[in-house]
Amino acid sequence: MSATREWLLDEFPNSRLQADVGRLYRTLLALARNPLAVVGAVIIVVLIVTGLFAPWIAPYASDGQDLANRLAAPGSTHWMGTDELGRDIFSRIVYGSRITLTIVLLVAVIAAPLGLVIGAVSGYAGGWVDRILMGITDIFLSMPKLILALAFVAALGPGIENAIIAIAITTWPAYARIARAETLTFRNSEFIAAIQLQGASAIRVVLRHILPLCTSSMIIRVTLDMAGIILTAAGLGFLGLGAQPPLPEWGAMISRGRTFIFDQWWVATMPGIAIIVVSLGFCFLGDGLRDVLDPRQGEKK
Repeated sequence: MSATREWLLDEFPNSRLQADVGRLYRTLLALARNPLAVVGAVIIVVLIVTGLFAPWIAPYASDGQDLANRLAAPGSTHWMGTDELGRDIFSRIVYGSRITLTIVLLVAVIAAPLGLVIGAVSGYAGGWVDRILMGITDIFLSMPKLILALAFVAALGPGIENAIIAIAITTWPAYARIARAETLTFRNSEFIAAIQLQGASAIRVVLRHILPLCTSSMIIRVTLDMAGIILTAAGLGFLGLGAQPPLPEWGAMISRGRTFIFDQWWVATMPGIAIIVVSLGFCFLGDGLRDVLDPRQGEKK
């Protein structure tokens, strides 16, 4: 075990694999020293495990109705109570974690690479390319995300697929701005000039050298934005524009439960707690990643 640790922490790695694995190991060690980051990581791991094994964790089907036990209070039979159709709220929250994971992952996969490429190209090219791309970016940034997402969903139609597309469209501009700012810091550096002197094309410089340097900042921002993505998706679901019934989307569950908020508080409160906990988990982990991956944080401290 000690030999493995020494190999991982070797300051003079013998291969690229050793350097990459060692860097990952140091990052995990640094995260482990941050209690809030650990809490956030645990919450996210629980969310992932819950989504993957939902059929085995949930005691009931997500759409199983039991009208004889409608609006039952939390108890030993139904841990979080039942809704207006007698459906077990705990089971619906468990299955709803799959929808939440699907939304955040697909939005991240669509928006982050798009914003990264646009920002890197804009910062490296400069001139009229920069003005056009950043002008489009500023138009999107000038409008609130939820309002813009509502406009796109209204145009595309309600549904989880259209909600994902709408959220991704409203999310990429922030990533483009970050990538552009990072690119401008080293666009005129000596190592970029050396690469250009070797005959590398602009596409190769951007893809092979600039994009990897922007990755750390992008990972931090994407992790921190997961909470906002979840809240936006819940807002669309609350308004009936996200996942459609009978899918157990947390925002839609809150919307249906608001009718009973005073007498049967658990119908809306339980999915609301799930949204808060998961959002906090991503925020805690994002803060921890920022401390570890952003060298400027270390300089400030």
